[in-house]
Amino acid sequence: MKKRQRVSMNQDDEKMMLKDRLTSDLYAKLRAKKSELEAEEKRKKEEEEARKREEMKRREKQKTFEELLNESNLDWRKFK
Repeated sequence: MKKRQRVSMNQDDEKMMLKDRLTSDLYAKLRAKKSELEAEEKRKKEEEEARKREEMKRREKQKTFEELLNESNLDWRKFK
């Protein structure tokens, strides 16, 4: 019988959600913190992408004529 009671108590515990166990104030603070962290992560990701774009532009500006010529897909022998 004790095993059955424990099993039923565990099932009840599993059905309860975390928000059911927390006070509404604490739950609201956790949700706010979650959204704040997600926004911060999104901002960092956008900044990293912008930094990479700027780095690529800077590298492109500093390429020599030879590098640009080698990257060209034109066949220069046809124009001789």
